[in-house]
This record gives sequence, C-alpha cells and structure tokens, in this order.
Amino acid sequence: MDDLSHLRIGIGHDTHRLKPGGPLRLGGIDIPFESSLDGHSDADVLLHAITDAILGATAMGDIGELFPDTVDENHGRDSAEMLLLAMRKVAEAGFQIINLDCIVFAEKPKMSPYKRAIADRVAEILKIAPSQVGIKAKTGEGVGAVGCAEVMQAQCVALMRQIR
Repeated sequence: MDDLSHLRIGIGHDTHRLKPGGPLRLGGIDIPFESSLDGHSDADVLLHAITDAILGATAMGDIGELFPDTVDENHGRDSAEMLLLAMRKVAEAGFQIINLDCIVFAEKPKMSPYKRAIADRVAEILKIAPSQVGIKAKTGEGVGAVGCAEVMQAQCVALMRQIR
C-alpha cells in the first residue's frame, strides 16, 4: 500500500447575502442577474470557499486571516486576486492541487449555463487544468435563506499533494 501521508484534504464554505443590482460575480466571472453578492470584498462566495479549502488542506489558516475585513485595502478586493495570493503561499510551502470539488447553493440564477466558464476561470486563476475543477449547483428547493433567494452559499473540497 502506498504511503498517502503526502495527501491533504481541505473544506471551504462561505455565505453571502444577495442585494439588488447586478451583475452577479461568481467563480471569477460576471453573470447577468438582477442581484449581486454583498460583502467586504467583491463577495465571490465560490472563490472564497475555494481559498478556504486550499488553505485548510495545508493548515495555513483561512481567508479572514490572510485578508481581514478590518484592512482598508481588502474593501472591494477582487477575490480572484485573493485566491491567487493564497495559492502562491500554498505552492511556496510545497503543495499542489490534485482536484477541487465545488458546490454552489443558489435558488437562482440557474447555474448550468455558467458551470463550464466558471471551471475554466478557476483553472486559469490557479494554473491547473479545467478537468481538475468540478462545479455543481444545488437549489434550496424554496427552503431556508438559500431557497428564499436571500443568500448564496458555496462549498469546496480540495485534495492537495505535498510535493516537497
């Protein structure tokens, strides 16, 4: 049996409220929609979950530690930039991504038309193959804050490999 001690798994989760006015920034792309996500940065709930997953897998903290909302330069900050900076930190510590498995929880808009573009953009940011990025979408079935279209949530599981 192979020694699997070089493999690490991390999970990331994030939630942001929806507010009137689009477009919706999700997974590093703009989606035409009547609402956007509300937060200190650009509030890209999916990129935040991915950032936390890769940081968690490598025991390097979380997005709030790297980019606190008490620092002015993080106000309105591009989440793609935050993900890239977190990935650089993780890579410098000798880790690489094997794959990401992501779920977006949103009552609307329907995510199917955007999943490929989101996976491509995430792969571009992280300099990995799009086949290493799984994107799924789930509705709230009219239940709870997601189902009432008050919030969007995202989760990501990251499988990482320590290469040195």
